[in-house]
Amino acid sequence: MKKYISFKFLVFPILLCSLQSCFVAKEYERPEVVKEENFRTDNLPQDSITMADVSWRDLFTDPVLQQYIEEGLENNIDIRVAMQQILASEAYLKQGKAGYFPTLSGNGTFTRNYFSKNSQMGLQLGNVPSGSIGDHIDQYEISGNLSWEADIWGKIRSNKRAYEASYLQSVAAHQAVKTTLISNIASTYYQLLSLDEQIKVTEQTVETRRNSLETNKALKEAGNVTAAAVKQTEAQVYTAQAILIDLKNDMRLMENSMSILLGKSPREIERTELSDQEITTELKIGVPTQLLRNRPDVIQAEYNLWNAFELTNVARANFYPSLTITATGGLQSLDAGDLFDTNSLFANIVGGLTQPIFNGRQIRTQHEVAEAQQEQARLNFRQAILTASQEVSDALYNYEAASEKIEVKEKEFEAYSTATDYSEQLLNNGLANYLEVLTARENTLNSRLDLISAQYTQLNSLVNLYEALGGGWQ
Repeated sequence: MKKYISFKFLVFPILLCSLQSCFVAKEYERPEVVKEENFRTDNLPQDSITMADVSWRDLFTDPVLQQYIEEGLENNIDIRVAMQQILASEAYLKQGKAGYFPTLSGNGTFTRNYFSKNSQMGLQLGNVPSGSIGDHIDQYEISGNLSWEADIWGKIRSNKRAYEASYLQSVAAHQAVKTTLISNIASTYYQLLSLDEQIKVTEQTVETRRNSLETNKALKEAGNVTAAAVKQTEAQVYTAQAILIDLKNDMRLMENSMSILLGKSPREIERTELSDQEITTELKIGVPTQLLRNRPDVIQAEYNLWNAFELTNVARANFYPSLTITATGGLQSLDAGDLFDTNSLFANIVGGLTQPIFNGRQIRTQHEVAEAQQEQARLNFRQAILTASQEVSDALYNYEAASEKIEVKEKEFEAYSTATDYSEQLLNNGLANYLEVLTARENTLNSRLDLISAQYTQLNSLVNLYEALGGGWQ
């Protein structure tokens, strides 16, 4: 009999080890999602240096803009929500680390049992002399329950790693919000500066056209121009005024948007001028693989994949038996006065294996769902890489196009300004009709506004490139 018991306890751990060799929680490996060596660019070389490593304080040199970015990082609602998500994920991470430890619970109970007179216990109590026990039994108990599960198949470890990936994912999400916020503040600030410049140009145009209207009225009285010329000049004043109304309205709406980004109620936004903006950072975009460590949204997507991978490990482990050891001990007595007596001590220890057999296909369904979610996470990670590469390329092309357009628009504006001067001189000498003057003036205003828009597009493209490369959160 003793040999049989010894053999049984020897076979048990060998059996567990052989089963464990059939399943060990797999180690996560990053999938091959970046194969291209370069972004799609025409003339910009790629190397190991990227402007994403530049601090936003060094990229945006305007002190007013720097102050707004600092305020936004401190007060923005989205940033604060993301911080709370980090705290929640941190709590789950601590819970995952505690999975290796046993659980302990305390219990204190008082039980009074009333028995049927026709039951076995009732009949026994009926034979007891009256008053010795009565029709019930009281029991007092104070106990502690200890339970521990062995991590044979790596389920607890995988759960812990899943919580860790979820925590790191929330950190990356916070970094993504931070990067987007910095980009939005800078972009909105530059748009306000461009609107200020357009408003200034339009106000000057309105004033110039008013003066021209007064001059034409005097020339009409002298018989040098017709009433139609006066009305056409008057219409140009109204056209410029309508443009000015739209620009001022856009400026107020943009100030409201900027205020919300700063976590404040809508208010007036102080700022410098468009001509004061100077970007000295050299355009260096690095190589696509650097997006894996710089782009918070890409980092977030990979941590989501890691989380799904570990949860698949957990779902796979559910097919295998679980080894648990439980222990209960405490004090138990029929009399409260004897509860803390040494004779009231009791204890029991139970160790067992639980192997699911038929459970309505729940475990298999969980495993299949976990594998599908892991594939979804892998595809989302791949999509995040592709999107990031596209955004870098788009921002770079937009910046180059805006730079070229500024050169063209400057020449166009100079040409229209000269044409306006020439047409006015010809009109004064009777060598041109007034329609030519009106057309030249209108083209000059539109060209000047387009030039300012191109200057804003250039600055905004630089901001978008910085965000696309993953800059700002470091």
